[in-house]
Amino acid sequence: MAIYEIVAAVLIVIATFLVVATAVSVWRAPDALTRVNLLGPTIGLAVPLLLLAKIIVEYGAEGFSFGPLWRIIVACLGVWIIGSVGSFYMGRSIYGVTVTDVKHARRDREHGASVISDPDAN
Repeated sequence: MAIYEIVAAVLIVIATFLVVATAVSVWRAPDALTRVNLLGPTIGLAVPLLLLAKIIVEYGAEGFSFGPLWRIIVACLGVWIIGSVGSFYMGRSIYGVTVTDVKHARRDREHGASVISDPDAN
């Protein structure tokens, strides 16, 4: 086994550990908003480590060229941008449904304007 394969294997093991740790923490998270925020290690570290391992193996086997480097850079930036924007929108939508504005709820309770389903209203 060549040295570049050992380095790539170590990076893959680290990335696998990050993905498993993220999955366990998402599973144990108390609410949906926390689950969305826990995806950072996978998006920010695990995927770029896997991409880095891939380019190390490719350079070790075939030598340096700019094509694979360019693809890895674009893929890494794409994952970071799409992951952060997606996480932002998922967090905002979950926050809007799960968090109750205390002042608004208190005002509605005082004025009797609450949304309560009435099964006999049909």
